[in-house]
Amino acid sequence: MAETASSIDEYLEALSPEYRAELERIRSIVKRIVPEVEEKISYRMPTLAYKGRALVYFTASKKHLSFYPSEWALEEFADHLTDYTTTKHAIQFTAAKPLPDALIEELVTYHARQIDAGRQQ
Repeated sequence: MAETASSIDEYLEALSPEYRAELERIRSIVKRIVPEVEEKISYRMPTLAYKGRALVYFTASKKHLSFYPSEWALEEFADHLTDYTTTKHAIQFTAAKPLPDALIEELVTYHARQIDAGRQQ
């Protein structure tokens, strides 16, 4: 069901309570930092968009959760991510070992500033 959701709420409703709580926490942090984000589903993932561009994506998989703040943010804060599995675009974590609020705030703030500056791929 989560894979075919048409809204973030619908996506979250299909998850286990622990996964749902963690992704709702991330959603709340991002919306606090950048209140003007637009919620949507893009690439079958919950997406918070800023100024018409994806600011972050977040997802749940069978064994982990993923947070996609931007390749630029991952590069900028790589030294803060050594305790997590990362890919070119995402940080993987679990509900038992969540991303700290401060780290989410840094990643999101950095990416929003890059969007404000007009940075492209």
